[in-house]
Amino acid sequence: MPFSWPSILNPIPRRYRRRLRSKFRSAQSPASSIASIQTSFNPADSIKALRAHRWSYYDAKYLILIIVSVFSLSISQAPGPLVKTGASALLMLALLMPITRQFFLPVLPIFTWLLFFFNARFIPSEYRPHIWVKVLPALENIFYGANISNILSANKFVVLDVLAWVPYGLLHFGGPFFWAALMFFFSAPGTLPVFAQTFGYLNIAGVAIQLIFPCSPPWYENLYGLAPANYSIPGSPAGLARVDRLLGFDMYTTNFTASPLVFGAFPSLHSGNAVLEALFMSHCFPKLRPLVIGYAMWMWWATMYLSHHYAVDLVGGGFLAAIAFYIAKANFLPRVQMDKAWRWDYDYVEKGEAPSGAYEYGLSVLDVDDFRNDSSDEWTVGSSSSISSGSRSPIDESQSSWEGETLASQASDTELNEIAIR
Repeated sequence: MPFSWPSILNPIPRRYRRRLRSKFRSAQSPASSIASIQTSFNPADSIKALRAHRWSYYDAKYLILIIVSVFSLSISQAPGPLVKTGASALLMLALLMPITRQFFLPVLPIFTWLLFFFNARFIPSEYRPHIWVKVLPALENIFYGANISNILSANKFVVLDVLAWVPYGLLHFGGPFFWAALMFFFSAPGTLPVFAQTFGYLNIAGVAIQLIFPCSPPWYENLYGLAPANYSIPGSPAGLARVDRLLGFDMYTTNFTASPLVFGAFPSLHSGNAVLEALFMSHCFPKLRPLVIGYAMWMWWATMYLSHHYAVDLVGGGFLAAIAFYIAKANFLPRVQMDKAWRWDYDYVEKGEAPSGAYEYGLSVLDVDDFRNDSSDEWTVGSSSSISSGSRSPIDESQSSWEGETLASQASDTELNEIAIR
């Protein structure tokens, strides 16, 4: 006897559903395929894309990921070899299928960072460098004339504990997912993968510096003074212990006590991640700049109030984040088109910084006086606001230069004579 699932009545009338679908489709650009999601499960498509890839020295980043991953897995004591092999096989399978590769490839640096961070505990202490206890407090006094962390944490109140806990203990972990969702839907296609990779490489660099240059955090000075440290000393939740007592359960004490990097004070990755997120959000959504800058400053205050970092750690993390962001912006980050509301409105994407003092696409004007009266030429203006919705992209899906008509609709020969390629 055939069985059919009972249908669920849609509360939205059909005519309204059709109207909404029509409105959504009419708002999409005919060239919005650059924002589409891949749905193929065929590994041959990934191999074809790999063969067509134009290799450059930037691809050395994958060699860095391989080296860090092999090192982390070689020192890891758990899980066992069977689990490691199975996880690696699943990751390779995810990278072979286009439908999953588009998500897993950009987050490879993040996976590598997590693997690197959590396995740092297995590095034998005899191979680790000397722990610097006095350097950060000395720099704090040299640069600022006082220990700002101790000043901010001197007066402790429940309200301040909660205000510090929200960014340090909650938004630090959940914030990147929220920012990533905004970038995916409302910024240029390709922005989110650049953010994910920059985020991962920033944290890999931060963990590497923390391993090479281990320094004690403020809570160590509060507990042990400036006495020499060793790697047998456990970590501390510092101000987050008060949050655990307030919540009534162990949310941070055990995890911070068993931290893989007890002496990873410099640079502060809480600061680095917050600054990186603020820079990306300011680039994608300039109107949100005051909000995200305020979030970064809030994070800075929380880290010092909870006695987890000195001010110099925050500056170091912020400086590292700024370097990572501006490298990504200059070379990989898509430019924002302010007249586009979300990713599906984009006809084309331009990556990297615009040439200083030059028109878009490397074009210039022969007769400036004659051209000044003509504002309809999109080549020289370099603005997508005047480009018709039916225009084609100057860069195709394979990232090769597009050769054909101009972005303007049916430009005449007279108009084309006013433009010369440098």
